[in-house]
Amino acid sequence: MTTLFRLALITAAALAVTACGGSGGGGGGDGLSGRITADGSSTVGPLVTFAAEQFQREHSGVQITVGVSGTGGGFERFCRGETDVSDASRAIKDEEKEACRKSGVGFAELLVANDGIAIVANRENDWVECLTTAQLKKIWEPGSTVETWKDVDPSFPDERIKLFGPGTDSGTFDYFTAEINGEEGASRSDYAASEDDNTIVTGVAGEKGGLGYFGFSYFEENQDTLKALEIDAGDGCVAPSVDSAQEGSYRPLSRPLFIYAKRSSFKRPVVAGFFGYIFNNEKAIARKARFIALTDRQLRKARYTYLQALKSNNT
Repeated sequence: MTTLFRLALITAAALAVTACGGSGGGGGGDGLSGRITADGSSTVGPLVTFAAEQFQREHSGVQITVGVSGTGGGFERFCRGETDVSDASRAIKDEEKEACRKSGVGFAELLVANDGIAIVANRENDWVECLTTAQLKKIWEPGSTVETWKDVDPSFPDERIKLFGPGTDSGTFDYFTAEINGEEGASRSDYAASEDDNTIVTGVAGEKGGLGYFGFSYFEENQDTLKALEIDAGDGCVAPSVDSAQEGSYRPLSRPLFIYAKRSSFKRPVVAGFFGYIFNNEKAIARKARFIALTDRQLRKARYTYLQALKSNNT
């Protein structure tokens, strides 16, 4: 831990004691208490939920609620001032920034983990191990006429293809459509859409010709029932993994994950303390929550952004 980062955590703890009159009040005797509300990405949600559970174990006076309405839905609530934290599987859009500005909601963008979008098939699928990005586009683009696997490649069987994927409020949907179809939001609409990744897991697992996509962490949790396909973006087939996502070889479906914090919330010791906890333990949290940890360089940048937000709101 750097000296500067240690100082920030000490500052947050001192603020907590001052705010609570120095009393114990649970939380391991540091007086830290209060409520934090988060909402947003179903991909990032499990990571924040895990961090919240660990933090609350150490601070019994703290209550953290984590919703999963999707990245877009989360930003809507965040920019109305309803939440302290917005979990996002993509960067905030210009129109969302404008909505926050009009509502007077300032924010700090914090990189919290890495991820890859896994393309998953039913485990009974024995005819494909790798898809090219061109084939993915052929399957998912608007107006696609692909109805069977044979339509994707003549060597594949005449098995009906059943598609599952995230809904339009999902940051995963935004990212996938931009990278594969060339335009954010551009997608065929005749697929089973859900903001709940577990629904996608169940759908693909129940259809021999099933195909879907979601965050890599969900595949790791369900790899006994699903099969992850490799992706060929022009340089050969690459499987989704921790290493391929961090090094960027899993193109173009590796991505950063974010949490957005309302700047005014940093005045509350419980929020400052929670973010300090996340970035002091990011690698362990990411690993135990089955996410891909930040690189050392990414973590230094995230910590610096956190410290700047803490400093500007407590001076």
